[in-house]
Amino acid sequence: MTEYRIAITTAPETEAADLARSLVERRLAACVQIVSGVRSFFRWEGSVADEPEAVLLCKTTEAARESFERHLRSVHSYEVPELIFVPVESGLSEYLSWISEEVRV
Repeated sequence: MTEYRIAITTAPETEAADLARSLVERRLAACVQIVSGVRSFFRWEGSVADEPEAVLLCKTTEAARESFERHLRSVHSYEVPELIFVPVESGLSEYLSWISEEVRV
């Protein structure tokens, strides 16, 4: 049985579309939605940063997790990119089947 995940990551607005496209083109995600206009506050290297970003919501599978992470690390401009995998408890069966068809590992 396929286990589905929402992978959440952030990126500079200028890089978000290229990152989303690369994940879909490599079949690591079936769909990536970009939420623009996010303002992130976080502590990094001893200082509090205030940065504009975009959030990417990526529909993927547990089977693609390692390849997804490896690709994200290789193309992301951040030294430590945000990457959180959230399990999908349930969803429209046709939509979940579509994710299974689109994500290939």
